[in-house]
Amino acid sequence: MAPVLDSIFKAYDIRGTVPDQLDADVCRRIGAAFARFAESDRVLVARDMRPSGEELVSAFAEGATGQGVDVIDLGLASTDLIYFAAGHLDAPGAMFTASHNPAQYNGIKLCLSGARPVGQDTGLAKVKQWAAEGLDPLEGGQGSVSRQDLLGVYADHVRSFVDVGLLAPLRLVADTANGMGGLVAPAVFEGLPFDVDYLFPELDGTFPNHPADPIQRENLRDLQAAVLEREADVGLAFDGDADRVFLVDERARPLSGSLTTGLVATGMLAKHSGATILYNLICSKAVPEIIAEHGGKGVRTRVGHSFIKQTMAETGAVFGGEHSGHYYFRENYRADSGLVAALVVLEQLSVAGVTLSELVAPLDRYANSGEINTPVDDPEATIDHVAEAFADADADQDRLDGLTVDLGSWWFNLRPSNTEPLLRLNLEAPTEEECEARTADVVELIRQVGGDR
Repeated sequence: MAPVLDSIFKAYDIRGTVPDQLDADVCRRIGAAFARFAESDRVLVARDMRPSGEELVSAFAEGATGQGVDVIDLGLASTDLIYFAAGHLDAPGAMFTASHNPAQYNGIKLCLSGARPVGQDTGLAKVKQWAAEGLDPLEGGQGSVSRQDLLGVYADHVRSFVDVGLLAPLRLVADTANGMGGLVAPAVFEGLPFDVDYLFPELDGTFPNHPADPIQRENLRDLQAAVLEREADVGLAFDGDADRVFLVDERARPLSGSLTTGLVATGMLAKHSGATILYNLICSKAVPEIIAEHGGKGVRTRVGHSFIKQTMAETGAVFGGEHSGHYYFRENYRADSGLVAALVVLEQLSVAGVTLSELVAPLDRYANSGEINTPVDDPEATIDHVAEAFADADADQDRLDGLTVDLGSWWFNLRPSNTEPLLRLNLEAPTEEECEARTADVVELIRQVGGDR
């Protein structure tokens, strides 16, 4: 059992292929372990549209109820719905999803009551240990399974982040990629003055149209074509479990997660003057500039939801954004929600009375490389080599998360993957030409230590 668990327990969640890595027996063990760890008399469960989800949820519930814990099954849901439920009902939760991964994958995202994260250092290691050991059911202490529908309450909560009366009759295209956005987006947009066309709204965990991974530009092509064809004001692309969103403007040009972070930050600061806003360290330099220009206090964080949520709790930040398309809100129990972020932008667009490209133009200040992944034999040795190459340069370096080197006019971050022997490079420069040239130089330094073999 231990080798299987080693392969599926990641830094922030549990994820693997079904049934060779993740099956009913494994989920039964995890259910018992999480029920014991959470120290609550009830646990919430929900699942995305993957074919394996129903069986795996049932097994997890069997393990949890065997520990005397009652299970509340929320049925089909987005990940941000179960985070909302964990706050709204003050109960721990388990979301069965593999997010943007292909159909053969499934996984579990765990949280405690109040949507507090469960990661490697905040309980996931203990859950793994108890799952490996196997916990016997408690004698005479069988819990129950009940069902509850929170979709309507969740939709009301998402809409509460904007003044509905300010919303304009915008034309939208939403590509839900056969994922959970097909369930939650219509529930949220119902009754709002938007004309919404949905692409691939059918819930189908085999992803028959394209992968539910909008960070990959090729997966935006259908949305871009539809935005132009239907003369839409905005395009929205959701990932499989619908907790992330990426925006496309009326010209079919994608907005980076950094630009969306900047937009949402301005919207939140308009309502929370002088508030603290978080941004992770691979966000564009434009983000802290925008926060300061709008009277906010910017705080730079590591990449990853557990770090964001912890820092939000420590600082009282109203909002936090990640370049990867995760957007966190204090009034959403510090959890992330793509739909909340989308509504905040749509409210700004409605009030400004301009196109999305015009709204974002003042924020789009630098060229970026996108995330470039390079396989390496020794990530730490490679990072040290790159750091040494810039040791004599007039540059600031830090190791908050991997290596960040700031040379004033351009900068980059190089950090190791949590799950694979590779390094992730993000670089930003004033122009596309300089960005390409600087990126080529840093990639060459990475390869000098044996990368890209």
